[in-house]
Amino acid sequence: MPAPSPSFAAAPGHAVLVFSRTTGYRHESIPAAVGAIQELGAAVGFGVHATEDAGALTARNLARYAVVVWALTSGDVLDDDQRAAFEGYVGAGGGYVGIHSATDTEYGWPWYGGLAGARFRSHPVPQAAMLQVEDLSHPATAHLGSTWTRTDEWYDWRSNPRPSVKVLVTVDESSYDGGRTGGDHRIAWCHEYAGGRSFVTGMGHTEESYTEPEFRAHVLGGIRWAARRS
Repeated sequence: MPAPSPSFAAAPGHAVLVFSRTTGYRHESIPAAVGAIQELGAAVGFGVHATEDAGALTARNLARYAVVVWALTSGDVLDDDQRAAFEGYVGAGGGYVGIHSATDTEYGWPWYGGLAGARFRSHPVPQAAMLQVEDLSHPATAHLGSTWTRTDEWYDWRSNPRPSVKVLVTVDESSYDGGRTGGDHRIAWCHEYAGGRSFVTGMGHTEESYTEPEFRAHVLGGIRWAARRS
């Protein structure tokens, strides 16, 4: 586990909000995801608040947080006022972390589609696959080698985000069955967006993901980068 980070803990608005509301498919792994982020916060020194109440996404409340993690959200989860508040939060430098089905959320909100970088299309059954790590210096991947093998539900995408994001990890479709994205199958990326920072990982479907040290460090690194505390 990484050492405590006093600069993260002492910074104004250092806390993390984990938002996991669903109106579509609901993952059984949501409690595991929330619990893992709470454990990471306790270990490295940042507060974690968790909610499924969209009413928490007001301008006043969001100002308390360095990062909002959309953890396995799905469907339409905000109203127009809440969307405007979240756009303002990111515009003021706030951080966004999208985990797995965060990319299967808010299809009618184009701004959010740009923030997430890509939209979910389909997936085969969960299975083991080989990943290629493209960036060994990013906080979300610096703990990994050039390859990473793990089991998850491998999302295919409606479009390729690479032109507008920094791709961190790709998945080798020849290492599993049923992939439909093609040779450049992105699975984790980051980018600066509309004044803030966005980190997205398509992984995290299974409950077991949140007990894996490598995956937990991947999520923690994404949070730290999005919070500008890496």
